[in-house]
Amino acid sequence: MKIENAVILITGANRGLGLAFAQEALKRGARKVYAGARKPASVSLAGVQALQLDVTSPEQLAAAAEVASDVTIVINNAGIADFGGFLPEGSAASVRRHMETNVIGPIQVAQAFAPVLARNGGGAMLNVLSIASWINRPLLGVYGASKSAAWAVTNGLRHELREQKTLVTGLHMGFVDTDLTTGVDAPKLTPEEVVIQAFDALEAGAEEVLGDELTRGVKASLSSATPAYLAV
Repeated sequence: MKIENAVILITGANRGLGLAFAQEALKRGARKVYAGARKPASVSLAGVQALQLDVTSPEQLAAAAEVASDVTIVINNAGIADFGGFLPEGSAASVRRHMETNVIGPIQVAQAFAPVLARNGGGAMLNVLSIASWINRPLLGVYGASKSAAWAVTNGLRHELREQKTLVTGLHMGFVDTDLTTGVDAPKLTPEEVVIQAFDALEAGAEEVLGDELTRGVKASLSSATPAYLAV
């Protein structure tokens, strides 16, 4: 799936990883880049078409699919990440917020844009996931649960969209240096190195991207006698 001459829709494209995806898409010669954001005025990158898009709004998604009817690649990047586990007061509300944006959001994006991709030859969909799809700690317990669910959604969509020749790729990585991880004292990837790996994987037809050594180690541990999700 070549990025050059592709028409790409990126959700949550006004900052962080989404902005880096938009910048790299332009650098690789994408024919058009739709930069989805809840507030289109917050999209300041030259060369992209800002698009009002809240992934929790079916009405906005339907409107976006009408405008962006030429899309060949969809990048499900929009998401939220709050700190906290499951026992503190208010955690149930946090779970609902995370599931609405991080799980139901990508499902609704897929429902809106799968027919568009089919009409345009199949194309590709890339879902931004996380190392937290497989490990869960109190710091990001609720977020991790949403990413585990999003991984399951990605695996299901992969099979549902295979017949229309849409490549579905899951992107997993550790902490990325964006405003979502401000205050987290841990090694961080740059957004640029993550999106380079992601686009390289799409162009190679890969169905999964493991963005760093830590993520590769966690994935490899899942079938071992000491999987990473049990480690203290």
